[in-house]
Amino acid sequence: MISSDDTLYIDTPDGLSDFCRQISKSDWIALDTEFLREKTYYPKLCLLQIATTDTVACIDPIALEDLSPVLDVIYDASITKVMHSGRQDMEIFFNIHGRPPAPVFDTQIAALMLGFSDQIGYANLVNEMLGVALDKLHTRADWSLRPLSADQLKYAADDVVYLADIYLKMKQQLTSAGRLQWLGEDFDRLASPALYGNTPELAWLKVKGGNRLKGSSLAVLQALAQWREATAQQKDRPKGWILRDDALIDIARHQPTTLQALEKIRGLSEGLVRNSGKHIVKLVSEASGEQPQAFPDTGRRIKLTPDQGALVDVMMALVRLSGEENKLNPAVLVSRKQLEKLVCGETDIDVMKGWRKKLVGEQLARFLSGDLNLSVNDGRLDTVD
Repeated sequence: MISSDDTLYIDTPDGLSDFCRQISKSDWIALDTEFLREKTYYPKLCLLQIATTDTVACIDPIALEDLSPVLDVIYDASITKVMHSGRQDMEIFFNIHGRPPAPVFDTQIAALMLGFSDQIGYANLVNEMLGVALDKLHTRADWSLRPLSADQLKYAADDVVYLADIYLKMKQQLTSAGRLQWLGEDFDRLASPALYGNTPELAWLKVKGGNRLKGSSLAVLQALAQWREATAQQKDRPKGWILRDDALIDIARHQPTTLQALEKIRGLSEGLVRNSGKHIVKLVSEASGEQPQAFPDTGRRIKLTPDQGALVDVMMALVRLSGEENKLNPAVLVSRKQLEKLVCGETDIDVMKGWRKKLVGEQLARFLSGDLNLSVNDGRLDTVD
């Protein structure tokens, strides 16, 4: 297998073209990125790492004006893109190309099927599967600065070199266990474009504390959050730099209709009031008379009857039995909150989809319908038809 000591550093068009021709016939590539977004709305791609069984490269997007050759490889539907916790990486490609690449294989998701904990980190997975302790020295490095040191390039290359090793090992284990195909829906969901669009009209749902507002205050929050999101996207600045969440909530509560009233809101800069104050006051005046959008049904709190609560308790025992039988952490099968929804009749939840449905969802449904019970045999819980 390739080593990070053999890493190619690619910062010229010819070098990129040569490398892409070399890997264009691969069945899969291990893929990772280094990026910054502390000062921008959109993540800034600073380094792109790719590995196969016999080559590894760090591609410099800051030095290269045209990434078309490598994007053609990444978006080749015949090549599986292997990533670990790939959602942020996929977001970068979505912003560049308008859609995320596919097909994908996420080792963090796949790890669940092999008995690892939920959301296991890359370094821990490398240590547990390969016995290698990774250096974390450059975790918080500024990858936009040049030149990159040899240690930085090795650190970045290790993120795909060992990822390639893990992928091959995981694929073999999952195939032997008959579980490889179960992950298809999870991987397809990761590659869904709907996962990555930040629609300004829905930005209010992500405002901390917004769920406590009602009536005109909620309507004002929705209008201001939409304006803030659109402004942050247009200026490519973090939305907290435009207007912080706490200030957004205060404006929605107090609903200032003059610049003088707006200036009394804590946390507002003079520049914001000077440049955007009139528009904010106008938004407040217009929105305060509107009917707010309703919260999504998935956000409502569930109040269970005593009988329903008891059912959930018993179902948790059934989940633990399934986890033990399949050598999986019960927490990765289903949460208590999902069981509460299931008891209340909801079925559009993760436990009733894909591999989770096969392992435990169907059993839970049979239990609720009275076709499956729990019994005690020699001090041990067991299921009975």
